[in-house]
Amino acid sequence: MLTFALETHRMCDGVSRRNFLQVGGLAALGLSLPQVLAARAAASPSPAADVNCILIWTRGGTSHHDTFDPKPDAPVSVRGEFEAISTSVPGVQFTEVVPNMARSLHRFGLLRGWNPRNGSHGHADQYVMSGRKFNPALAYPTYGSVVSYYKGYRSALPPFIQLGTNIDRRFGGGTAGILGLEHNPFEVDADPNADVFTVRDISIPQSVSEQRLQRRRRMLERFDAFRKRVETQPHEFEVLDEYVQTALKMITAPETRKAFAIDKEDPKLRDRYGRNRFGQSCLLARRLIEAGVRFVTVTDGSWDTHQNNFVSLKTRLLPRVDQAFPTLLQDLEERGLLDSTLVLWLTDFGRTPKVNSASGRDHWANAGFAIMAGAGVPGGSVIGATDDEGGQVVRDEYFTEDIAVTVYHKLGIPEDLIVQSPDGRPVRLIEGKPIREWI
Repeated sequence: MLTFALETHRMCDGVSRRNFLQVGGLAALGLSLPQVLAARAAASPSPAADVNCILIWTRGGTSHHDTFDPKPDAPVSVRGEFEAISTSVPGVQFTEVVPNMARSLHRFGLLRGWNPRNGSHGHADQYVMSGRKFNPALAYPTYGSVVSYYKGYRSALPPFIQLGTNIDRRFGGGTAGILGLEHNPFEVDADPNADVFTVRDISIPQSVSEQRLQRRRRMLERFDAFRKRVETQPHEFEVLDEYVQTALKMITAPETRKAFAIDKEDPKLRDRYGRNRFGQSCLLARRLIEAGVRFVTVTDGSWDTHQNNFVSLKTRLLPRVDQAFPTLLQDLEERGLLDSTLVLWLTDFGRTPKVNSASGRDHWANAGFAIMAGAGVPGGSVIGATDDEGGQVVRDEYFTEDIAVTVYHKLGIPEDLIVQSPDGRPVRLIEGKPIREWI
């Protein structure tokens, strides 16, 4: 299913979120989608470096202690249940539950010096994926929306697509904010690991023949002709007609159907990614980038491990990411796409140094991790360090704003980019300093 976001999910705060807008597709023959396309074009974006992005978002807060910043010499109350293992970079250790990531460190950069300065769900989704702290009076846009606004379309496919629904929208996380609805992600809720993977509103339903589609188009043309006779703004209708055609092109274009035809992939490659929703979503993200999508967010949920942290990470959460993420990097590299594709792994915040009484870790606002690969990021670079308990950054500290500046720099978007809010105010989207080791 293709939507403009929001599905019901629950976190430790017990708050649920619901879908708020859905593209009608063929049912309305583009009466909503063309308006979106027309508004998108009105933003008049500027061309930029043709670097694309895949963002992995693990919603809930992935533990840095139990993955990429182990403390093997700390007491068990801090160290936890996992042993430390060597990586492909001498002197750098990960935990035993991410062996594939450890072997692949030479392909990506790791930021151990990230200070999230936030420990709240919802705020995290908005802050980390935009680089700007939540402001109730000003909704800052997420990365993909800025890319959509600034770069526009590269093919018939939308420039910004989100796979899965694991984003907390209460404070505008993952949305276009002041840039407008037209730059929100096209959200695909269907499971690419399903036996029959279909994306509603992308493929014409089998029940709709070509003749039936043509009848619908003629009916819409007659309806528009009537409106044009009674309205005094014929130019606006001419513009709308143009974007009706664009909407139909997107729905019916062969490259659109081809991009989502994941069943055409080599079964052995699908196995390498992992036969689960996350693994196949990463593979689909690569296919979408190849097909002309500029920014793809892959979402994964249930990382809020207040209870049974170690069992959850070892048996359920980390294996699928530890398999798919290194495979994605290798696949992009083998296809010559890694230099032109920035790959990120971001999460809400870190987890507490002390293991709680429920064998879990709680929210931690002072330390965490971020991973970046491709687009010239030096593989094997490990930036920053935390103290002996992993609670505070003690060297090369960077903030969420700094990650944002680095992302936009890699994507060829000006660091001083200014846009207008709906009330006409100039708004600077980016504040911070670049992560110099990755620039």
